[in-house]
Amino acid sequence: MCGIVGAVSTKNIVPILIEGLKRLEYRGYDSCGVAVHQGGELRRARSTARVAELEAEVATDAVQGGTGIAHTRWATHGAPVVRNAHPHFSRGPGASDAAVAVSGGAAQAGHIALVHNGIIENHDELRAELSARGYVFSSQTDTEVIAHLVDHLYDGDLFDAVQRATMRLRGAFAIAVFCRDEPHRVVGAREGSPLVLGVGTGERAGENFLASDAMALAGVTDQIVYLEEGDVVDLQLGKHWISHRSADGDYRPVQREVRTVIAHSGAAELGPYRHYMQKEIFEQPKAIADTLDAVPGITPELFGDGAHRVFKDVDSVLILACGTSYYAGSVAKYWLESIAKIPANVEVASEYRYRDSVPNPRTLVVTITQSGETADTLAALKHARSLGMPHTLTICNVATSAMVRECKFAYITRAGVEIGVASTKAFSTQLVGLFLLTLALAQTRGHLSDAQEAEHLKALRHLPVAVQAVLALEPQVIAWSEEFARKENALFLGRGLHYPIALEGALKLKEISYIHAEAYPAGELKHGPLALVTAEMPVVTVAPNDALLEKLKSNLQEVRARGGELFVFADADTRIESGEGLHVIRMPEHYGALSPILHVVPLQLLAYHTACARGTDVDKPRNLAKSVTVE
Repeated sequence: MCGIVGAVSTKNIVPILIEGLKRLEYRGYDSCGVAVHQGGELRRARSTARVAELEAEVATDAVQGGTGIAHTRWATHGAPVVRNAHPHFSRGPGASDAAVAVSGGAAQAGHIALVHNGIIENHDELRAELSARGYVFSSQTDTEVIAHLVDHLYDGDLFDAVQRATMRLRGAFAIAVFCRDEPHRVVGAREGSPLVLGVGTGERAGENFLASDAMALAGVTDQIVYLEEGDVVDLQLGKHWISHRSADGDYRPVQREVRTVIAHSGAAELGPYRHYMQKEIFEQPKAIADTLDAVPGITPELFGDGAHRVFKDVDSVLILACGTSYYAGSVAKYWLESIAKIPANVEVASEYRYRDSVPNPRTLVVTITQSGETADTLAALKHARSLGMPHTLTICNVATSAMVRECKFAYITRAGVEIGVASTKAFSTQLVGLFLLTLALAQTRGHLSDAQEAEHLKALRHLPVAVQAVLALEPQVIAWSEEFARKENALFLGRGLHYPIALEGALKLKEISYIHAEAYPAGELKHGPLALVTAEMPVVTVAPNDALLEKLKSNLQEVRARGGELFVFADADTRIESGEGLHVIRMPEHYGALSPILHVVPLQLLAYHTACARGTDVDKPRNLAKSVTVE
């Protein structure tokens, strides 16, 4: 979601700040800005356009300095307009309305400059308190409250002021702040939103950096400190230190490990592709192969030392996830119950912590998250632990993420950086990781013979080739997309473990083409959705050759009888033939339990090419963010 970059240097760091924002653009944002300490004053530039436009504005206004912070904002409190864009400046008692510019230009006043990711839940009461003290608010954001609070508590030591301010805040936040009175000093704090410290080396020795993601510092430094919940970090020239808020509320100095992290740039080359989403769809064979690369055989230890003992002890699985990851978990529920013979429940993470549930200490709690920083899923994990469920495991694409650190066990998928907001290769590799988990649990529980293990491993090894064959269907999908681009609504149908794939297909279409799309189990058509079927409502159907095929064919006839137009992705041996109102694309092969991984690929292509035909911003769809780090 929102992105933070900060730096302390003796040189002009604006190019580093801007480049860091560019590397974080894939997360999604509505506005962006940068602020520096320049000539004894605070100066800033803000924009509701892209970072490239901000870069031009900074150059025009000659904004430069050795200390600064920058931000990309995804709007929560207040519309995506310039006055709500970060960085925010404090306006103390007595400040006139003209003291701080609220236009996009370089402001020349202010005492505290601050950027913030997350949500402050008690911002209303803090706003009322600070307004009564004479502070003037120029934005609708919860963030401006923090800037004023730090200013109010400032008594010559920014580090102390930030520590005291964080004690007053409720919610989730990562902040970076600097002060007009203390050049070459930036202070950061983390509570619920990710924040890392970068330590300069070589020609950047003496410089220190902050970022919400190590990727923002790729090419600047590979020496990274992952800040923990409750940490406050003080960056100065040639030195830094960290304090941590203990259970009694006091801050005490702590040491954090400096890791060497090779972060790949978000600005990877597109090569022959039009968009990152298309590139990432076509990277799936390699991503799946890489995810399977370190799997010589099925063993619980794929998920960490001691997994075998825990897997033998657990008697159920609880999956916590959001969005696309939730659909991956929904597929896994079918696998876990049919192959591993273990009860499994899938919960929407954002809902789970707010309802009464019945905890079971012998449950394996499984979180699924691409970034490992999804706020709702992290909060759900902590809630599950608080209920007395200690056995935790994550399927995640980022080995250094908060989720991996929070869970006892992990399987790291190797999808690589995914820049397109609509997830593709991260989803397919999550399914691979979940299938491996299913097999490991089945083996531990005595439901996986050597012959079955060999058969499943063979199918997994063949997956990259099978996916490559599905990608060859792209020209046929493009032909369909031209018709879909003229529609405003669509239905998606699936049965059994392909129903979640239908849900994922509908999500992809609505995310990037802005066509309203819904998915249903095909057997539910007659219980309501059939009322929507007309010649103007395309009905996309996932039709594998499985035990439910004949039932699915009956559902297709229900659609045709009402004049609906069907678009069917059918396995070769289903004997579903094209005809009037019935369009069929044949899948290369039936793939048994792993069929969902193949069937999702043409749905991704359909969404992508439909969005292209409608001219939408495929990689950065409106109102959405890649990494959702707020609740």
